[in-house]
Amino acid sequence: MATLGNPTNTIAILQKYDFNFQKKFGQNFLIDSNILEHIIDAAEITKDDCVLEIGPGIGTMTQYLCENAREVVAVEIDKKLIPILENDTLAAYDNITIINEDILKVDINQIVQEKNAGKPIKVVANLPYYITTPIIMGLFESHVPLDSITIMVQKEVADRMQVGPGTKDYGALSLAVQYYAKPKVMLTVPAGCFMPRPNVDSAVIKLTRYQNPPVKASDEHFMFEIIRASFNQRRKTLVNGLGNASNLKVTKEEVTKALEQMGLPATIRGEALTLVQFAQLSDLLR
Repeated sequence: MATLGNPTNTIAILQKYDFNFQKKFGQNFLIDSNILEHIIDAAEITKDDCVLEIGPGIGTMTQYLCENAREVVAVEIDKKLIPILENDTLAAYDNITIINEDILKVDINQIVQEKNAGKPIKVVANLPYYITTPIIMGLFESHVPLDSITIMVQKEVADRMQVGPGTKDYGALSLAVQYYAKPKVMLTVPAGCFMPRPNVDSAVIKLTRYQNPPVKASDEHFMFEIIRASFNQRRKTLVNGLGNASNLKVTKEEVTKALEQMGLPATIRGEALTLVQFAQLSDLLR
């Protein structure tokens, strides 16, 4: 079994299986063993852990996870990668389960029950840009028992997850992540550490799940609808943005009145509000 995480062995495996990168799956494989070790450290993987890996690719990080965790479940959408994983790169490990499925369609709660007796798991992933948000939101909103999510994402997405109000990167994703978890960027990963080389640098960010959210909204779902509507048209004031959102069924007068009660001007935009203020606003409009 070849140890991956370097260009030579990665190329050898790809050639052996005549593998072609799929643009639609946003495939970029890590070829730097230092970075892989950093990710394992950042995720704090121990022999007590059950780890869910999303998008193992040819199994580069999976090998490291199998060495360090008690149990690994790897979900891979590309069926062409399954023989590589099963017959080659992960064949030596008995603590791995490989599932050929779209992570957005997998019942993760069921995996947690079967593999970890319902106790919180750790998620590790190298995520393609286009699907980062739906995957993260899916994990949080389905209330899967989670300890942490340690993911490699495009650097600007990592920045977006941890910024506060008033910055251009601040938006619905920042608020959602910060409602469910404490985000911390662990390291930046240059584009040259991947094959094929992406156009941008990446970052590893760790989202440590809160036991209880830092704010209390009486209706979490409604609060996120308000947040989404606030950022759908960033340049609009909150009064116009929320008043025009057909799904919310709130009037501009109601929004103006709620903002007044909060001591905020009617001209304010969504990007100026904190998570606490969004919770407050959604409770007033409820």
